Formats: sequence, structure tokens, C-alpha cells
Amino acid sequence: MANTQNRQAEMGLPVIYQIRIKGHLGLQWKDRFDGLNITLEDNGDTLLTGPLGDQAALHGLLKKVRDLGLPLLSVNPIEPVD
Repeated sequence: MANTQNRQAEMGLPVIYQIRIKGHLGLQWKDRFDGLNITLEDNGDTLLTGPLGDQAALHGLLKKVRDLGLPLLSVNPIEPVD
């Protein structure tokens, strides 16, 4: 994870994250999650995907997940597509 973040930071790019939450969120939550893409998976999980400017933004997003009582399953940086 650190390698992906380091490479993107060196390039001046925000890191793209994929955050998996147990349960389905309604699309009305899109504004609450900083415009991240919300994908409802067939297995009942929700994926939040999109760029976050820095670690502070990531921690702020994770705080929102915690404050809403949503079960966090994973947080993964995504390699940018060339």
C-alpha cells in the first residue's frame, strides 16, 4: 500500500482508494462521502471508490464510516491506469 501511495504522491496525484463496507448504502449518501463512486455489490457489500487528496482526507472519510456505525471491511489503494 505504501508503494502505491508514494508513487502517486511523487507524481502529484491524489491516491485512488477502494473502501469496502458491509451492507448496501443508498445512493443518497454520495454527497456524504465526498463524491466517491458508490457501487452496490451482489454479495451485499458497498464499494466506495475514488481519489482522496491526502492521508487527512482518508482519515476523515474513515471517521464518517465509523460515526455512521458502518462495518468497515477493507481499505485499498488502487494503482492508477496509464
